[in-house]
Amino acid sequence: MKRTLLSILVLMLTIAAEAQTLNVKVGSVTYQFPAAQTGDMTYADGQTVTIMGKTFTLSDISSMTVDDTSVTDGTIGVSYDGSSAAVTVAGNVAQYVTPTISGAHVSIAQSDDLAEEITYTLSGTSTDGEFYMSGSYKATLELNGLTLTNTTPVYSGAAIHIQNGKRIKVKPVTGTTNTLVDAASGSQKGCLYIKGHAEFAQKGTLNVVGNVKHGIKTGEYFTIKNATINITSAAGDGINCGQFFLMESGSITINGTQDDGIQCDIDDTDTYPAGTGETTDHEDEDSGNIYIEGGTLNITVTADAAKGIKSEGDMRISSGDITVKTTGGGVWDSDKVKTKASACLGADGNTIISGGTLNLTSTGAGGKGINGDGTFTAAGGTIIIKTSGNAVVASSNGTLSTVSNSSQLDHYDSDYKSSPKGIKIDGAIVISDQAVISVTTTGAGGEGIESKTTIDIMGGQVTVNASDDAINASYNDDTKSLSNAGNLTISGGYVYARSTGNDGIDANGNVYIKGGLVYAVGASSPEVAIDANSEEQKKLYVQGGTLVAIGGLERGASLTQSCYSTNSWNKNTWYALTVGSDVFAFKTPSSGGSTMVVSGASQPSMKSGVTVSSGTSIFDGAGYTGASVTGGTTVNLSTYSGGNSGPGGGPGGH
Repeated sequence: MKRTLLSILVLMLTIAAEAQTLNVKVGSVTYQFPAAQTGDMTYADGQTVTIMGKTFTLSDISSMTVDDTSVTDGTIGVSYDGSSAAVTVAGNVAQYVTPTISGAHVSIAQSDDLAEEITYTLSGTSTDGEFYMSGSYKATLELNGLTLTNTTPVYSGAAIHIQNGKRIKVKPVTGTTNTLVDAASGSQKGCLYIKGHAEFAQKGTLNVVGNVKHGIKTGEYFTIKNATINITSAAGDGINCGQFFLMESGSITINGTQDDGIQCDIDDTDTYPAGTGETTDHEDEDSGNIYIEGGTLNITVTADAAKGIKSEGDMRISSGDITVKTTGGGVWDSDKVKTKASACLGADGNTIISGGTLNLTSTGAGGKGINGDGTFTAAGGTIIIKTSGNAVVASSNGTLSTVSNSSQLDHYDSDYKSSPKGIKIDGAIVISDQAVISVTTTGAGGEGIESKTTIDIMGGQVTVNASDDAINASYNDDTKSLSNAGNLTISGGYVYARSTGNDGIDANGNVYIKGGLVYAVGASSPEVAIDANSEEQKKLYVQGGTLVAIGGLERGASLTQSCYSTNSWNKNTWYALTVGSDVFAFKTPSSGGSTMVVSGASQPSMKSGVTVSSGTSIFDGAGYTGASVTGGTTVNLSTYSGGNSGPGGGPGGH
């Protein structure tokens, strides 16, 4: 003991003389005390020494050395090397942390007295290690070239488990690649689990494998800026969080999940059963909202009824490059006694898209591009949706099967079937401004855009090619009593709606064409280009805009603006419709009803077989506005009455 005390005395004199760093090593943990901060070291009964508030038992100290190591306050380093790990602790926080190490399994407990943020830097490689941290003060976690697999968990089955309910910044260090794999068994909620708020930043890469549950699980909000996150597989969701999800930039790629790609839930349903809604700067927000404001998302989910991105609150997209693909089929939800299917985007709240590029593809039975319980608003961005699965139906005992013929779906109650649809919204749909939407559906019952209340298109560009109704405003039992239930209004923008098996545009309420350019194509009779529910005394009102309707209009339409028709047209042929000084060039489809109806603010003229030399491309190249055309043959147009004796089709499908 006298020799140990003498050694310490010599070290004190050395530190004082050379202003270096005292390294106190206890097992695999090294505490580093800068000379400028060390001050007096006190002893008690010859058994302990206290340095900067940290008390050591002398018999636990394996070495005390002095060197010129530079120490950064508020830092802890964890270096993994195979089956072992070494920890370094800055002297100013030494008294506030208790490290415990078993092989390469590291646990650090922060004292509740800690009042400053610690930055933990994890590096190295271990095929059987973990990092566990508990505490009650915010922290930063730097991943600096870390490869960590948890094989035999000591503290948690997660590769990294942060049992700390405060804000945790996670920084994959710029230029580094980091990989986390959790244990194959256990009760962990995620390979990377953070009890509190998680803020991902910096331009490094993080790869994650979740063997038991989610890839990344945060108890509270999740934000990302600059970082690259790759979830290569997960037994649950790729990313699962509470409160809200915010992506400002960076990249997220998710594959191989057995549930949703990204899911955000309301965290405190006891205090906020319906969530807080969006708050200023997201302060104290518990909305269940997903915000995508930039970056790149690439998500593929294969599980039945899985969602690529799922919010318990709103889905708000203002920028970013988003690609989502779902391939799973439907499931029978025994709790709700209904069928459920996959969706690229699913929102329990409202869906608001004002920017970004979205490519959404669903190939499974009953799959949808966008499915929402609230309203849908698109004022910007480019949205491309393709669904190709057939419908999924259930028998009374829940046995599932697929249906390839739309007519067979009429035999099933709505809760017992799920049809593939591009955009399926329970609330109102509003499309305006610079929104560009392209929807293609090919499966049984595959409607392009459907609302269970109202649809208002005031601007933008909408192109729909569907096997069932291309654009449909319907209603359900909850909304049927509303005076505007099932109404569909087009007052601006460009709308192309083609159905190969039903109506181009269909509504259970009234249809109002007030403005814009509308090109609608219905299947052969009795389906029509534009149909309202005449059985319930609803009507189609043509009041303005420019209109081309192949397949005719519903009988009894009210034509405030004059319409003209021809009873024959050529397939796959370019036509030019001139209204005043405006020329709209359009290519006819390969099928459709026999009657073509046109309308404009002034009496239109039309030619077939024209050559288009220039113009603004719309409808995925099936039309040009402001077109320059040459050649062609004049088409004779007759006044179209829209009455019961007019050349339009029958009442159409509903």
